[in-house]
Amino acid sequence: MKKTTQYLLGLGALVITATVLVSADHIDAPSTAGTTADIADFYAFEPTEGSSNTVFVVDLQSDVLPDLAYGTFDENVLTEINIDLDGDLVEDQVIQAIPRDGRMYFFGPITPSQTGLSSMVYADAALGDVEISGTTAIVETTSDGVSLFAGPRQDPFFFDFFQFNAVISPDLNSAPGGFLPPDEAVDTFYGANTLSIVLEIPNSMIGTPTATNALGLTVYKTWVTTNRKQ
Repeated sequence: MKKTTQYLLGLGALVITATVLVSADHIDAPSTAGTTADIADFYAFEPTEGSSNTVFVVDLQSDVLPDLAYGTFDENVLTEINIDLDGDLVEDQVIQAIPRDGRMYFFGPITPSQTGLSSMVYADAALGDVEISGTTAIVETTSDGVSLFAGPRQDPFFFDFFQFNAVISPDLNSAPGGFLPPDEAVDTFYGANTLSIVLEIPNSMIGTPTATNALGLTVYKTWVTTNRKQ
């Protein structure tokens, strides 16, 4: 019998259509802010030029302090990487991650039986699992050449939040010089962590990329969603 667990209510989505483009969406979704369903960043890129692998990185729950960042993945939240192979903006392959008892379990890539905001865990398409890291990073590599990681990482988003607020303030004298140069700007997020889910996977397991980015490179059209168990 096919083992599935129903997950409903997709809580967040973030689209990337380029190999090296990066997006950030920090603590601004009211229904998910401050939880591990809150998508902070999503990256998709080749690990080296000309590689036949793709690395996917999903950062959840930004702005958590280092001493609070360990072991806080929510077992009721399913993270799903969606991949469109034919340009219709509907997922043709999905890769899933869900934590259980201190480990992150990965499933897929698999053609989903349903698309959109509702999903289910495809337990019969196990990809591998890895112990959720603490202070030391732990990476597992499967016999298929898939590398897996889950755990806290320093927030990669560099942003001088207070200077930004001064620039946009109605008080024109609060930041007369505008934004500060890089050597003077303060990274407000320095020392804070995100909870990261990372996998490097051979493209042959996903399918042929068909999208073209702004640089004229052929890439996967991909986005990530989080779904909470109902």
